[in-house]
Amino acid sequence: MPELAALCHRLVSSRGEATGVRMAAEIIRGVRGLDDKGIKRFFHMLAEEFSPDPAELAEAATAYANHPEAEQLARLQQIAEPPRQELFRRLNLAPGGTAELVKLRERLLPLCRKDPARLAPVDKDLRHLFQSWFNRGFLLLRPIDWNTPASILEKIIHYEAVHAIGNWDELRQRLAPADRRCFAFFHPSIPDDPLIFVEVALTDEIPASIATVLDPEREIIAAEDAQTAVFYSISNCHKGLASVSFGSFLIKQVAEDLKEHFSSLKTFVTLSPVPGFSAWIDALPKELRERLEPAEKRAIEIVSETDWQADPAQIEEARPGILSLAARYFLRAKRGDGQPLDPVARFHLGNGAVLNRIMHMGDPSRRGLAQAHGLMVNYLYDLPKVEQRHEAYAAEGEIAASRPVTGLLPGRGGHTLKDVA
Repeated sequence: MPELAALCHRLVSSRGEATGVRMAAEIIRGVRGLDDKGIKRFFHMLAEEFSPDPAELAEAATAYANHPEAEQLARLQQIAEPPRQELFRRLNLAPGGTAELVKLRERLLPLCRKDPARLAPVDKDLRHLFQSWFNRGFLLLRPIDWNTPASILEKIIHYEAVHAIGNWDELRQRLAPADRRCFAFFHPSIPDDPLIFVEVALTDEIPASIATVLDPEREIIAAEDAQTAVFYSISNCHKGLASVSFGSFLIKQVAEDLKEHFSSLKTFVTLSPVPGFSAWIDALPKELRERLEPAEKRAIEIVSETDWQADPAQIEEARPGILSLAARYFLRAKRGDGQPLDPVARFHLGNGAVLNRIMHMGDPSRRGLAQAHGLMVNYLYDLPKVEQRHEAYAAEGEIAASRPVTGLLPGRGGHTLKDVA
């Protein structure tokens, strides 16, 4: 570790470009070979030895406060920037440097959760740089189809995070039919590894379940005849890019591109999971459970039974209570910062979508039952109004929801709601 630390200091202070690239490559090789204890010591070293000097920073801040001039401001900005950022910039110059830094942050994040006081500043610096390096202006949108190189198709199978792809035959069913599309963002520095991808089903109408979308025996329609584009799976591919958001750009650009190529398309919706619904029900406090509607209490009893989903009568009996609970979850349940509790809802509502429909037993798979008692939802992207709704959500926390959704809620309150016809 002392040798690696010394090499990092030399890299930051070096002036020769060729020498710097060679040292950066040597550091990356050294970091790649570190075990768990070694990588922890490496991050601690970055936190302790590559932070701004407090005395110099205080002096520069005082100088600027006394003489708020451009020269003093520039000096303050220079001293305030952690030397880690310059180290990361220089490591990025090594062959494959960008991908290696993404992998480095992937190793940092679990350690950061255990020791945020020490390591959060290191993560903040990497995230700050990634938000610039992975700016939408640098990203390339590429279609993924059955003719895409096998090396990339293998990654699609591996990275699929919503509806698992078991083998190449299943992948072909997702990509080859005329009513299927897939798009991914790539970065020029990582040209053969997608950053995020979305799978799209072109349909006659909004589907009520994922089973109908993935059914290999469905009737395949011509893309030119489809009226609805369904975004049914969005997968981020690299844990090291967590909180570096480009998913919203992907959905909007794909929607615009599809609309341009297929004039018959009128509706753009998601078919989305509800990853926190079951956990939310389990965590409801006793006093709130006692005030629930009878149908809601009965639904909780039913879904707590083993194999309830195998009995059509129980499925139907649970329906009104599950839908009512789901409306509470989406329209009232919040995090401490006032954002909706559901992470998928935060993503789509923040992008200007409308909570359009809640579907009982939309996903009766083992995973769907475990995380949401089979629930799925549609978020509608009304393209002319997306920016307006994004601004309303960002400024006021306004949740745009359709009347069928708000009509499921037993009473109003606790949220700013907007009915959408």
